[in-house]
Amino acid sequence: MAAESKPVLAWVGLGSNLEQPCEQVRGALHELATLPDTRLTAASSLYRSAPMGPQDQPTYINAVARLETRLTAEALLDALQAIEATHGRVRTGVHWGPRTLDLDILLYGGEQLSSPRLTVPHPGMAERSFVLYPLEEIDPDLDIPGLGLLRELLAGCSPEGLERLEEDDSK
Repeated sequence: MAAESKPVLAWVGLGSNLEQPCEQVRGALHELATLPDTRLTAASSLYRSAPMGPQDQPTYINAVARLETRLTAEALLDALQAIEATHGRVRTGVHWGPRTLDLDILLYGGEQLSSPRLTVPHPGMAERSFVLYPLEEIDPDLDIPGLGLLRELLAGCSPEGLERLEEDDSK
């Protein structure tokens, strides 16, 4: 009988700027909670942010979720991409372009991973207010592998242009 894998904490960034973005992100949070061998243990508020790439697109709605999972990092990535597909995500090749749903593995336990499909910690997360501030909301004392303490990263990342939405604002 094979030994069960030990659960790992994984943090996932969520973003959407098309087709009712607040509902896209809320729906994805619900779907994360139903993944096999996975439990949603925390979710941040929703945040509004300007697009990173081309500015001729709608603003984004972002959030961060913490999962406890027995899925491998690659299996979790497959599951996230399947959720994106159910939300109509089409990969056009446009870097930082508009999308119905974007789900990124930000952190996977204390691991640093690099493969053709997946890099963890997520590249660029240390400079992205729409990742760091929602992450702080759910795990303020987080130590990010290879990057340091979250609170130190926040000191170098302005929240300018980031708006935390109240429940009534995000409908």
